[in-house]
Amino acid sequence: MSTAAYEQIVFSLTDGIARITLNRPDRLNSMTDRMRAEIAQALHDAEASPGLRGVVITGAGRGFCAGQDLADRKPLPPGERRDLSEGLRNSYRPLLERMRAMPVPVICVVNGVAAGAGVSFALACDVVFAVESAKFVQAFSKIGLVPDMGGSWILPRLVGQARAMGITLFGETLTARQAADWGLIWRCVPDADLHKTLDEVSAMLSQAPTRSLACAKQALLASGGNTLMRQFELEAQLQREVGYTDDYLEGMKAFAEKRPPHFMGR
Repeated sequence: MSTAAYEQIVFSLTDGIARITLNRPDRLNSMTDRMRAEIAQALHDAEASPGLRGVVITGAGRGFCAGQDLADRKPLPPGERRDLSEGLRNSYRPLLERMRAMPVPVICVVNGVAAGAGVSFALACDVVFAVESAKFVQAFSKIGLVPDMGGSWILPRLVGQARAMGITLFGETLTARQAADWGLIWRCVPDADLHKTLDEVSAMLSQAPTRSLACAKQALLASGGNTLMRQFELEAQLQREVGYTDDYLEGMKAFAEKRPPHFMGR
């Protein structure tokens, strides 16, 4: 899919940083089958690009993502029921797997309300920033559903079982400040700093030791299913890998010369 073929996202790749902007502001960037396919394709295009160093995701307009666009589903005849597992397995799961498997950090900057699957989508990223006016709403119970896109797995690991249960069962809204205080997200920033944050995150990733960050991401994501000794062995394997990179040599040289390192991402 060429850049021109994207209709529901905006995709760009500059200085090794892929930017994906959800672009249905009139619908608070609610998810459609096409949007999920375009995000997955953008991640594929980014990964296939030489010199990729990071991915930054945000939304256009006043919302980040209002979850699944219910209007995107074709109406059923009276009395029929829809198998919602099909869309999850065929569309949401491949997107989640691709995000988690990306060999670079995937950073989300939440610019407004995130609701339902929009929360799960944001939390599936490696690091989440949010502007102060942003809100996080586990809205599934409001329409008789359960968290999906991995949300029921991710949420208790971030905020603990008690808080995960409370915000899920009661569907309460969390402010960005609460989300940061609870450890749901990494950082809350002023609304006026939205574009500054996007630029700063992009600049940081474009100057970082890319393989080091990728291996650190791999280790942290694997830790939940590993014993201490299995995790130790994974650390040893990954440390061996990054120890052979040019960036490690540059980091050691810069440390000895008491200057900032100039990482090239290799």
